[in-house]
Amino acid sequence: MKQEKFSCTRDGMTIRGLYFRPDEGTNLPIAIISHGFMANYGTTKGYAKWFASHGYASFCFDFNGGCAMGHSGKDRTKMTLYTEVEDLRSVLAYARGLEETSPEDVTLMGCSQGGFVSAILAAELKSEIRRLILFYPALCIPDDARAGKMMIMKFDPSNIPDVLHFGPLKLGGCYPKAVIDKHYEDMISPYEGPVLICWGTRDGIVAEKYMDGALAAYKNATLYKIPGARHGFNKKADKAAYGCLETFVQQT
Repeated sequence: MKQEKFSCTRDGMTIRGLYFRPDEGTNLPIAIISHGFMANYGTTKGYAKWFASHGYASFCFDFNGGCAMGHSGKDRTKMTLYTEVEDLRSVLAYARGLEETSPEDVTLMGCSQGGFVSAILAAELKSEIRRLILFYPALCIPDDARAGKMMIMKFDPSNIPDVLHFGPLKLGGCYPKAVIDKHYEDMISPYEGPVLICWGTRDGIVAEKYMDGALAAYKNATLYKIPGARHGFNKKADKAAYGCLETFVQQT
């Protein structure tokens, strides 16, 4: 397996990540894995390696403004779900432009907020995406914005300030404003390809109702509930998730 750093740009900002692929091969299918809120590509690196070991050109990367500690842009006050969608779009364009990849064979995978971001782009691109994989997707974000409580941030949803505080980090008021009038079902349902959703039954951040709602919104989705797993899988939960991933990729 080969591993190298890659970078691309979006609106003058640099997106940095890692690119994995088999030692040999052409016309490789593409897999792009998106990390969660304030995480970084280190949390998705294992999934990227898994895809490369299965013959894919796979990519993990840091969102601009989407990491507590990352390698891309650090202005968190401008980050929203939709800026992350544009980052993902740029990574996809980069991946499709490589001579060794197959631009028509694309898998999008995301964890938590990265799952929601992947689902939004898949809903836009529709048949351009072969399959979609969502690990504990944070589909609760629009509802949380309306409730004025997102993670440990609290605010008045009728008077959202310009700057929000997430512990020691600052986020822009644009983060909840971008989705406060949205509904996740409408945002994801246009995608009609195969979808795998993996979620832990002890997830304290994203409630089960959102997974069941996604299952109803999609026309071709499989929901796998991992007993006892929390938000952000540990090694035990990941073992079960990898088994689901293997089966899903083989069948689709």
